[in-house]
Amino acid sequence: MAPTERGATGSSSSASSAAARTSASDAAARDLASSTADSSSADSSTADSSTAARSTAARTVADRRAATLALAHALSAAERGLSVIPLGRTKLPALRSPHHDDPQPALCHGECGRPGHGVYDATTDPHRIRELFAAAPWATGYGIACGLPPHHLIGIDLDTKSGTDASAGLRELALRHLFTIPPTVVVTTPSGGRHIWLTGPPHAVVPNSAGRLAPGIDIRGAGGYLVGPGSRTEHGIYSTVPGTGHLPPAPCPPTLLRLLAPPPSRAPRAPSTTQPDITPAAHPHSSNQEAQRGQGLVQFVLAAHEGQRNTRLFWAACRAYENGIGEALAPQLTAAALRVGLTEPEAHSTIASAARLTDHA
Repeated sequence: MAPTERGATGSSSSASSAAARTSASDAAARDLASSTADSSSADSSTADSSTAARSTAARTVADRRAATLALAHALSAAERGLSVIPLGRTKLPALRSPHHDDPQPALCHGECGRPGHGVYDATTDPHRIRELFAAAPWATGYGIACGLPPHHLIGIDLDTKSGTDASAGLRELALRHLFTIPPTVVVTTPSGGRHIWLTGPPHAVVPNSAGRLAPGIDIRGAGGYLVGPGSRTEHGIYSTVPGTGHLPPAPCPPTLLRLLAPPPSRAPRAPSTTQPDITPAAHPHSSNQEAQRGQGLVQFVLAAHEGQRNTRLFWAACRAYENGIGEALAPQLTAAALRVGLTEPEAHSTIASAARLTDHA
């Protein structure tokens, strides 16, 4: 029995030793695998950090390059007599107002001597321009102030984002009022719109407006600015249309300039002490003089020949709204337009355009 027990005992010891060796081997393998995984994770983390660092560095380099280019374009524009300011990627002035944190911000246009007053900072002085851009190293574009000498710049902004065909609207206005846009600087926007540069006479003050001329047509005048070509924004780069960059801004056609002028203010009418004489065709609240003027405008439309019907209707509707009888006279003007051959939708559209132009829409 002894040899058998010893053999069994030896066999058991051998098995235990083998099991111990296997367990140790498995533990070593697990440690190795864990170490390898930790190493791989560390390598991956290091790689991610390196990629992020490279990306940040690339953005920094790109931003510096954009700022350098913006300054160069701004200085070039200033050489042409255009007053400029630095803009950020959002197309807004790059410098915040120095009065932003004041308890009661003062109405300051730069009299305080500090930068950050938007278009009132605009200048053609190269030294001052460099100072402005140095104070806003994040600037990636520049704005060109409108209405300032020597050019008295006027910007016609043809928008495309609203879904309207602003270019077609401008062509229609040109046909109605018999003017043409002369060769001039045209800038394309990242959204596909266009900025047409024109100049006005020194005495003319053209106000800023949105959609007043026609849907999608905005005007940049006194107190406004245009994004300069070469500017980089969140949505892309502004560029001059090929063949127009070397042109000087062209004078605004006189007819278009009249359309851009602010509508005349009407003095309040003195109350009448007598009962007005009202004709059957007049509005119940119109005076006899207004009724006669209104009937003259209606006859003006009725005398239109083919090719001038829209133009006459638009002119008559503008005069009616300017004299305070547009709403009352609109039905009669529509009827006159139908009699000379316009369709009802055409007549309504033309009269509505006149109402917008005279700020009565």
